[in-house]
Amino acid sequence: MGGISRRGFAGLGAAGLAAMVLPGRAAAADKVAVGVLRFVSSGGLFIAKERGYFAAEGIEPDLQFFEAAQPIAVAIASGDLQFGLTALTAGTFNLAAKGALKVVASQGMEKKGVKGNALIASNDAYAKGFNAFEKLPGTTIAITQVGSSFHYQMGQIAAAKGFDLAKVEMKPLQTLPNMMAAVKSSQVDGALIAPHLARGMIDRGEAKLIGWFSDLAQYQFGALFVATKVATGNRDLTERFVRAYQKGMADYAAAFMRVDAAGERIFDDAAKATAALVAKHVYPSEAAETAAPKVFASAVAVDERARVDLADLERQVAWMKTEKLVGADVDAKGFVDISFAK
Repeated sequence: MGGISRRGFAGLGAAGLAAMVLPGRAAAADKVAVGVLRFVSSGGLFIAKERGYFAAEGIEPDLQFFEAAQPIAVAIASGDLQFGLTALTAGTFNLAAKGALKVVASQGMEKKGVKGNALIASNDAYAKGFNAFEKLPGTTIAITQVGSSFHYQMGQIAAAKGFDLAKVEMKPLQTLPNMMAAVKSSQVDGALIAPHLARGMIDRGEAKLIGWFSDLAQYQFGALFVATKVATGNRDLTERFVRAYQKGMADYAAAFMRVDAAGERIFDDAAKATAALVAKHVYPSEAAETAAPKVFASAVAVDERARVDLADLERQVAWMKTEKLVGADVDAKGFVDISFAK
């Protein structure tokens, strides 16, 4: 996460800078810092960057990669980032309620029929009988942070299976690599984790699959955030950013969400080409021919227009209030702006 500048983005709202270019010379692109994880669910952003959709809108996105969702919201609030694309968390909701950021578009969603986050078990725990969602009570499960999207999903699993979430010990390990290491070494019994990471661990024999969250419930787990001072002080920039992002999301949906008559997703040449673009950011050290199929296999559902499901965000906030993870004054209607992505 190093290298994030704390200095130079005050000019984001200064449209006059663009007018100061020399005659006959193109205006400089607006440089913006964007926080993101190396997740397939961030594919719409990666596609928009690779296919020049941001450049066409006069934007140069500087992608800053993080290992967990919550630090992205903190970086937006502190001014280190202008935009962020990641999971919804209690911390994000609390910061948004204080006026630090706005939700302007969606990221991925858990949708029945499309495999998303997976519950995996350590090899030791699986051998001892942890082999089903119903066996969660009495186990220790790794999450990133208290109030994370993984925490919320564990709550939804408990509700779906009819057990008290308090019977599961959730161990916050801050980052996804820490979670993976804890499962691999059997320091925890399991973890709820992103699909591309789960598949990799299972394929390498480091964990066992318990099941997919989307088999039990569905919800919109991620969003595009923007600093409030950018959304309100430079609406034009925000509109251009969202417009480019929407084009990337439309390409993502067209490449990864098509199915044949049997209901199987179609991995044709067009899908492979799009997957290769996403793979450059999710698996930067792997060749496209090996990484692209992994991207396709782990592609989560999205809204092709990146629209926000406000009702679902309200349900998430309500659950977090019952768990005392967010303040009583947090209201999704106050920080979600659905006017950008329609």
